Amino acid sequence: MSKKKLVFSGVQPTGNLHLGNYLGALKNFVSLQKEMSCIYCVVDLHAITIFQKPDQLRNSVLETVASFLATGIDPNKSIIFNQSAVSGHAELAWILNCISRIGWLNRMTQFKDKAGSDKEKASVGLYIYPNLMAADILLYKATHVPVGADQKQHLELSRDIAQKFNNDFNCKDFFPLPEPLIPKNISRVMSLRDGTKKMSKSEESDYSRINLKDSADEISKKIKKAKSDSDQIPDNLKDLENKPEALNLINIYSEISKINLDKALNEMSGKEYSFLKKKLADLLINEITPVGKEINKLLSDKGNLEKILEKGKEKANIIAEENLKNIREKVGLI
Repeated sequence: MSKKKLVFSGVQPTGNLHLGNYLGALKNFVSLQKEMSCIYCVVDLHAITIFQKPDQLRNSVLETVASFLATGIDPNKSIIFNQSAVSGHAELAWILNCISRIGWLNRMTQFKDKAGSDKEKASVGLYIYPNLMAADILLYKATHVPVGADQKQHLELSRDIAQKFNNDFNCKDFFPLPEPLIPKNISRVMSLRDGTKKMSKSEESDYSRINLKDSADEISKKIKKAKSDSDQIPDNLKDLENKPEALNLINIYSEISKINLDKALNEMSGKEYSFLKKKLADLLINEITPVGKEINKLLSDKGNLEKILEKGKEKANIIAEENLKNIREKVGLI
């Protein structure tokens, strides 16, 4: 498996997955499994860099698995498991902690964003989690990683760590340098309340996002209340870019209706935002509510979800242990 193209990607189990996850990651995951071998991991070790309530974390892991399945990821084609179930992630992360350099981590902008103004109170895990991300990828010798703009820097770090390991232990090409898979034509889905911020599970207002389990009524209300203005929709992209909330709504409409942005803008220009919102809400209801119903159906049988994780763990462990055996030998560990 490791000699072929192999995709690895991880999703944090930190609450309801939303429209941004769906358009930016999950739909792409489904497409990739038709082309390559894929490993999709629920990264629960990453989640605990910030305190999580244990019961809530367990439920979030299962809900993330249900979301994978409901959007079309096939456990018979792709490996689905939770990160903590394969101890090789933590073991390789420690080895890579000793390969990675503090200067490299100091350049990671996401730590600065997530730690906020008082970095002294941030967990050590939050600081070094890019090394764990590198371990996630390199443990399976993944060749390709789907990334958004906010994760590209971490993938570059993974490549630096892989290259340094290969050089330090005189084992050229032992770790492949993973390539980014950046989906074409997928724009970042922004908050419905602030078009300058990415749609996020952590934003306080639930009206900032469309959750995959939202009902038709909830979707309709959220789109209706989405921030816009009283002007008519502009007829050119330059003017639209000066209206981030409007640009976000047009982007989402473009993605859901499967037309390019220019065509979407041409269709909507000169109209009131209420017209766009009505059409967008209808499209989202048709696209998202079946996914939400399937998630709830899958969650009614948590035992089955746990079985899928167990089978995925077994498959992942076979690859991980084979690679770890070679890694230990390279490093000199008995």
